[in-house]
Amino acid sequence: MTVKWLMHWQPKPGTTLSTQILTEACQCVESIGGQKDGRWRSVLTFYKPMQRDALVPVDHPRDFLGLALQEQPAKYYFILRPNRIVLEADASIQVIMEKLQSYKARVTLNFEGFQYKLGDFQLRVGKCVPSASEALRGIMMEVEYIPLSSIDKSRQVLEEFFDIWQETISKKSLPGHFMHIESNFADYGLQDRYTSHHTAVQYATCMAQLIAAVRC
Repeated sequence: MTVKWLMHWQPKPGTTLSTQILTEACQCVESIGGQKDGRWRSVLTFYKPMQRDALVPVDHPRDFLGLALQEQPAKYYFILRPNRIVLEADASIQVIMEKLQSYKARVTLNFEGFQYKLGDFQLRVGKCVPSASEALRGIMMEVEYIPLSSIDKSRQVLEEFFDIWQETISKKSLPGHFMHIESNFADYGLQDRYTSHHTAVQYATCMAQLIAAVRC
């Protein structure tokens, strides 16, 4: 699998998110030669245990994240952040979990927008909204460098792209900027060769940043 960077929009203090920022970001992608290549959608779910008896101690994870990726429709990914574990399962695990009723989906976030082709890059730009409402919770961007699957070897190219992107978006004078927070993949036992497990860890990192940004 080829290397991805996930980025989130960091609003300036005192400003709010708006769909206009998303529109402007999409226009920026097109202004540097991006060609629209269909829709993009990923779904991140926050699970909590269904504890039937509060007096009985639990010996299972208190909470974890579940991720459905558009490019991996047959798979489902679990991220246990306190334990630094990421797991891959068959997508049917969601039906099994629902029947067992061991865990309940507390919050589901939809990441949805558009895909673009740009030379050796695949870009995805979209909004983050809860499944139960249209309230904007964040703006996300995926940058995928198709030729390489090595994180270290692709770093310089992605950093150069990020600089160009920041320069392009800054011309719009928007109230904020995109941020890339580097995930510590080694904590999860992940190696240099990029996989969907790396993507799952990045989504968990971005979710934490989005929550922090909304609270600011």
